[in-house]
Order: sequence, then C-alpha cells, then structure tokens
Amino acid sequence: MRKIITGTNPPNSGLALDEAVDIPPEHTVIAVIVQWRGRIALFRRSRRTGHDRGLWHCITGFLEAGATPEQQALEELREETGLLERDLLDFRQGPDLVVPDGSGNPWLVHTFTALTAKRRLRVNWEHDSYRWTTPSKARRFSNRVPWLDNVLDATSTLQHTGLGRQRHRKQRD
Repeated sequence: MRKIITGTNPPNSGLALDEAVDIPPEHTVIAVIVQWRGRIALFRRSRRTGHDRGLWHCITGFLEAGATPEQQALEELREETGLLERDLLDFRQGPDLVVPDGSGNPWLVHTFTALTAKRRLRVNWEHDSYRWTTPSKARRFSNRVPWLDNVLDATSTLQHTGLGRQRHRKQRD
C-alpha cells in the first residue's frame, strides 16, 4: 500500500483535502490528454473492453511493475494512438490525483499532456473512435467517464497555455 495525501486534488475529486488514503499498487494508473492545435482528443471505449464501454475517455493504462509513470504514459500513447515519442512536440507531467471509483475505492492517477503535430491518430481495439474538441467543449460529451473532468481540471493550465514554460521537451532528430 502507498499512503497518499490528497491535498492536490481538484475540488470535485470526491476526496477531502489533506485526507490520507492507502492506495494498493493495482489502483495506480496513468491518464494522458492528447492535444493538437488547441484541441484535445477524446476516445470512445470499444465494446470489447472490460469497462467503460461506449464512454468517452482520455488515454489511460495501469502502471506496470518496473515502469515509471512517464514510461507507461509513452507506451500507452504508442499502443492506443500510434503516436511515438518522436511525434510529440511536448510531453508534460501534470499533478498526481487521487480519484475514487464507483465504489469509493481510491485510485492514484498520474496525469500527462502530450502535444502532437499529427491530426490523424491510429486507435487500437480499446477504442472505436476519437474526436478532437476544445477543452471547454469536452464537458458537453454527456457519456464520458465520470473522472475525466478531474483529469481535465488537473491538466487545464497545460492545455490552455500552449507550450509556454516547457517542463519537458522532446528532442527532434
């Protein structure tokens, strides 16, 4: 178990500020917001997945043993969108969140924003489609996963400032 203080959560996270929670390793995930020209990609989960079928989502994945959150985020981007590290203009880690699931169990979410110059993405079996939308219109997708707003709120300063101050910029060959 990992003890986390939830003081960095957005107001709508469902957990009280400064609340200490134990999070099992299997409840640790990454969530990546993909951005292109001021728009973000939302992905509709396919019927072949075990959860969140038909709901709009960002890129997510369980943190595999031995992987850092950044490594896992880049791997999930490659698997779920076809984006390689060289396709990214910018890649930034946002704040970590603690978000409860439908049963109230806490999940640790490592957030990221990936800026790409590629408009066309190649979705794998986990998604049946994707849409580009502005961050402000993402909340109009009524059939989105309930925690998506938490991730969007956590990464909002990255989405709205463009490249601005770069925390992590990938070198292009």
